[in-house]
Amino acid sequence: MEKLRFEDINLSWEVQKGIQDMGFEEMSPIQSQAIPILLEGRDIIGQAQTGTGKTAAFGIPIIERCDLEDKHVQALVLCPTRELSIQVSEEIAKLGKYKKGLTMLPVYGGQPIERQIKALKKGVNIVIGTPGRVLDHIRRRTLKLDNVKMMVLDEADEMFDMGFREDIALVMNQLNEERQTIFFSATMPEEIIRFAKRYQTNPEIIKVVHKELTVPKVEQVYFELKEHMKTEILSRLIDMYNPKLTVVFCNTKKKVDELTEELQSRGYFADGLHGDLKQSQRDTVMGKFRKGTIDILVATDVAARGIDVDEVDLVINYDLPQDEEYYVHRIGRTARAGREGKAFSFVAGRDIYKLRDIQRYTKTKIARKDLPTLKDIEANYTNIMLEKIKREIDNEDLSKYEKILENLLQEDYTSFDIGAALLKFYMTENRLDGHEELDTVDFQSKTKGGSSPVRIHLNIGRKKGVSPRHILSALLDATGMPKKLVGNIDLYDKFTFIEVPGDYAGDVLDRLNGSRIKGTRVKVEIANPKRK
Repeated sequence: MEKLRFEDINLSWEVQKGIQDMGFEEMSPIQSQAIPILLEGRDIIGQAQTGTGKTAAFGIPIIERCDLEDKHVQALVLCPTRELSIQVSEEIAKLGKYKKGLTMLPVYGGQPIERQIKALKKGVNIVIGTPGRVLDHIRRRTLKLDNVKMMVLDEADEMFDMGFREDIALVMNQLNEERQTIFFSATMPEEIIRFAKRYQTNPEIIKVVHKELTVPKVEQVYFELKEHMKTEILSRLIDMYNPKLTVVFCNTKKKVDELTEELQSRGYFADGLHGDLKQSQRDTVMGKFRKGTIDILVATDVAARGIDVDEVDLVINYDLPQDEEYYVHRIGRTARAGREGKAFSFVAGRDIYKLRDIQRYTKTKIARKDLPTLKDIEANYTNIMLEKIKREIDNEDLSKYEKILENLLQEDYTSFDIGAALLKFYMTENRLDGHEELDTVDFQSKTKGGSSPVRIHLNIGRKKGVSPRHILSALLDATGMPKKLVGNIDLYDKFTFIEVPGDYAGDVLDRLNGSRIKGTRVKVEIANPKRK
């Protein structure tokens, strides 16, 4: 069944523009089922995993139903963690950025409450927060819920597991009875169903049930990396494996356009395919791909439905799909007609949770693979070149070139000298020069032997309410480094220095950079050496 596109439902132009800017093409299953019902003002119990697009499923109706003239809180979203509260707030802000005057505030522990009180006094339409901090504001009378029209419990099962059941009940009891109540949960235990009955009126129950799909026999691996490394690693993989045809999947039209342009600027024969293209344009791009005029097709899931080409050797998930079913459809583009195929997935940050859901759904183990280094590419080029040389010797008439070599041999050059010089010319002509180094430390080339300590700089200090214990805990959680290997932690007002073994520096940069310590996103880099 064809899924709904966002433009198929009656949304204000401001919300449609926000959706368009985010590059979404069509609704995920939970969105297509939930959004029309929520826009009617009805209650919902929705069962959906993380990463299925449920934030937009409730965020879009909240934005649509907010009265911008009313400066009171009209929607309340409860989340189990501060990280999720921030994430939900950021996504709703992006979707509603063209709604002039729409205001939202994430409230959670670990951030000074005075700052939140100040924002609430100015007037906020949407509050997203953890149960404990929301309850704290209610008790202080800094958060008034008299005008709340929509109440959302996000990740309800997780909140119950964390012991927030009583706090949630206390919050719910403060709300006006004339409201819309929305529960989203990955699982639906009896406890949540009973709880929902107390606070909802004839709720519509929505379950995103996956079809049983056969996973094709494809070599599936994933690469763990940072977002900014994706294009370089993609280039390296294409150069290493030299596939005849490659399909690269992105989640948004915007990313398809950006990546296509980047690949073309690097000298690859690539073109993009997405829903904004006219049918004649799509046909032209697909014609080029089938003929091999282009060998890399960058596509969204919607546009890729018409791809029926037997000779696709490699599928790359540049972005992991929101829906696990899409993963199966994507990797099925390769290994057709009895051929072998490979499917590589890029996993950045929280994508690791999506990957786990995909593995559970497909009942397949997706192996982790080290990122390709420049040495790997060079070795691979050498092997490819040697194979070509062997084929030329075995199958081609080389008499024309033998005469040229005879002249050189008569000048006292050995055949070994001549061969080495020709190899040098060949190697300097390849694409290896177009690759760039990644980060301060290329984290696949390091080894963990005893090495001299490296000083790491973090842009967080005492003024953010952190102590050495917070820094140490975040470091150990992110890297798995043994505690005994961590050196001095020097904490200042606005920044911190940590000493770690040089062999772990790459892990610290990759894993800790962009994470949150006490609610603050941290930037991590190698510090300048101490002056003597």
